[in-house]
Amino acid sequence: MAVAMTMARMKIAILRHSMSGQQGGMMASAGVLGVLLAGGTIFLAFLDGDWLTAGYAVWMLGWIIGPVFSGGGDETLRPEFFSPLGMRPQRMAAGLLVAAFVGLAPAISLLALAGLVVAGAREGVAGALVAVPAMVLQLAVFVLLSKVTVALLGLALGSRAGAIGAGLINGVILAFLGQIWVFMAAFGQGGQIPAFVRYLPSGWGLLAVQGDYVALAAMAVLIVLLLAAWAALLARRAGTNRPSTRGRRPMRATTANGAVVAKELRTWTRDLVRSHQLAFALSYGVFFAVTPLLVGIPGMVPLAGPIFIMMAAAMTSNAYGADGTAHWLTLMTPGASDVRGRQLAWLVAVSPIALGLAVVCTAAVNGPWALVMSATFALLGGGVGLVALISVVGLVPGIDPRNRGGNPLRTSDDDGSATGMAYLMLFLVALTAAPAVAVAVWFGWWGVPAGLVTGALCWWGFGLLAERRLAADGPDLLHVMRTGRRPGGEKSSSSFTMPDSLSKTQRMIVMVCLSLGAIPLIPQGILGAVFVANGQLGHSWFLATHVQPALRYPVAIAFMLLGAGMYALGGWLWLRARKADEQAGKKAAEKTEADGLRAGAAAG
Repeated sequence: MAVAMTMARMKIAILRHSMSGQQGGMMASAGVLGVLLAGGTIFLAFLDGDWLTAGYAVWMLGWIIGPVFSGGGDETLRPEFFSPLGMRPQRMAAGLLVAAFVGLAPAISLLALAGLVVAGAREGVAGALVAVPAMVLQLAVFVLLSKVTVALLGLALGSRAGAIGAGLINGVILAFLGQIWVFMAAFGQGGQIPAFVRYLPSGWGLLAVQGDYVALAAMAVLIVLLLAAWAALLARRAGTNRPSTRGRRPMRATTANGAVVAKELRTWTRDLVRSHQLAFALSYGVFFAVTPLLVGIPGMVPLAGPIFIMMAAAMTSNAYGADGTAHWLTLMTPGASDVRGRQLAWLVAVSPIALGLAVVCTAAVNGPWALVMSATFALLGGGVGLVALISVVGLVPGIDPRNRGGNPLRTSDDDGSATGMAYLMLFLVALTAAPAVAVAVWFGWWGVPAGLVTGALCWWGFGLLAERRLAADGPDLLHVMRTGRRPGGEKSSSSFTMPDSLSKTQRMIVMVCLSLGAIPLIPQGILGAVFVANGQLGHSWFLATHVQPALRYPVAIAFMLLGAGMYALGGWLWLRARKADEQAGKKAAEKTEADGLRAGAAAG
């Protein structure tokens, strides 16, 4: 217990010292958003049916899936910090578990679990009393499921087969979550929650407050088992990162550019994180597109290739930051175009899979060939151009692959910026396909040459901008990647972090707009219009398919405008604040320079 309390106090001290500046503002904004979500979950406790059970299932999946896409979750206290102390794995796991309850996410989750008290009170005094231990046990289940999942994935990423398998599984899960409406419709329950959701671990707390006290014992047993599994995985984690001694084929490149391409292709085949990212993008694209087949909707199947390209670009959007200080190799290679080499290697890794998916999936359902191929060519060019440009302009200092530790998912110490960059990349890559798609809709096969032209322009133009930026600021970027600070000594911040001049209210607006803008824009707007055009009415939560005929297209268009407006508002607030920060920085630099000149003149 002494070790656990010490770790908890360490966590509190670290969090207390990080509650200032931009980090504090982001935590405050995330806290407000979390409280709103928790309040919505508590509201479900007042509804009849299994809505609260479904809400807690979503929270559990958030705890499991969230860390996978945010650098391995909360690693304020890392197991590597305590391994040299010779502590038994069980003792270390227990201490880290107690420390894991300290933080914003556990506090918000505990608030959401207060819905158990409401549900218990509806059952009587006994239910309300049982709700208190049920809340604590349920939170422990969430936290431990998250820790074990991250540990298992980190272990899987120690081998190529494991990295690919983990990527496939994660992609499937996230795709299914994105298409949850399909499963609700497939069960044929008119939007009701399937009965099996009650018996998931996320529903055991609710079962307990409703009188099934065996669920309390089941949660306690599950916690013990998960704690033992986590302890064993922590012991395995301490032995990770052993260098491979397998023989390597020598490079046979004869030119500087050829050496860059060969280096990048080897990175794509050897870096297990990249293998995981590519497998994730593939499985997400395929399963997101084919899931609607469960309810007889084949229209999304041909989109598997384009979705795969967008996700691959998003996953690799911080390419330079993830590679770390290996950039010095190309800085010291005269005549080498690192950007063009990376672009070619990215196309070699991504385009065969994308084109294969586009052809096979479109042929399987006799889909719109012109539209799909136009989008595929445009997205390939947009993706390869933007990956190079965004990863240079918005570089997030990453952890050198050799120093990633026992959690390979953690490729950066600023995972919030890296995640924001990935979301922005999804939006920007999709925009590059808009002209070709518009031509294909109106003029059919003319969209294919339009896609080829726009793709080539994006590849050449964005690559040229990235190349110039890299040539001008290459040494400075290397310094940032090596130290996390700019050459002047100030701490580096990505172009995609929240500007300091944003107020708490504005931060909240930006987070909500950029995080949730896709919901009205894509499913309710674009997909709703597609379903209406195909005569597919009455689909789950797509509002345009439920209203009167005269209102169907206006509703879909209104949702599109709402989503686009949310993105525009969030982007405008962010850009305005970013510009204000830059002007303030220039004024501060000018003032410092003027003070220095005055001090020099006085000394003279």
